[in-house]
Amino acid sequence: MRAGKTVCAAAALAMAFVAGARLSAHRLDEYLQAARLAVEPGRVDVELDLTPGVSVAEAIIADIDRNRDGSLSVEETRDYERRVLNAIAMEIDGQAIRLQPGAATFPDPGAFRRGDGTIRLRSTAALPALSTGAHQLLFRNRHRRDLSVYLANALVPDSDEIAISAQRRDGDQSELTIEFVSRPAAPGLWRSASLWLAAARSRP
Repeated sequence: MRAGKTVCAAAALAMAFVAGARLSAHRLDEYLQAARLAVEPGRVDVELDLTPGVSVAEAIIADIDRNRDGSLSVEETRDYERRVLNAIAMEIDGQAIRLQPGAATFPDPGAFRRGDGTIRLRSTAALPALSTGAHQLLFRNRHRRDLSVYLANALVPDSDEIAISAQRRDGDQSELTIEFVSRPAAPGLWRSASLWLAAARSRP
């Protein structure tokens, strides 16, 4: 592994450790929203974990359980997911991009009341074709500003075509700007793919 990528991975691990410590020790009267963003060629994947403290659990349950029947229906959780994602703004180089919902898991109301319930939302935003060079991704979370504290971090990209160069946050981490460099695919990969295709086509 290259030294630069090793340093980047170590930094990400350190940030994950800090985030984990904050997750496990957040105050009872806070709604902790922890976002992790993975910038990859053609897309941005967002992992958002929302954990209400015991003191605010009833407010979050009421926000989801609109018919007040004491359970969280599929329709109610989908509606809440939509409202959360609608409160998130994202831009690539000043151009708005929109998150599309993916996998979502909701605990039962009892888990919220015990303080160990976390909503997990996974979503993806498509990126336009990017030129080689420096780019900037903005992530801004405005969901439940009245109750929330925020964490936001960029993950180490899986692809060598993307290199994170910097992360900048506002004071409460509800806003994260990721600076990254888009690079062309390694020629060796294209050569390997071409050789594989040629070999496949030559088979009887």
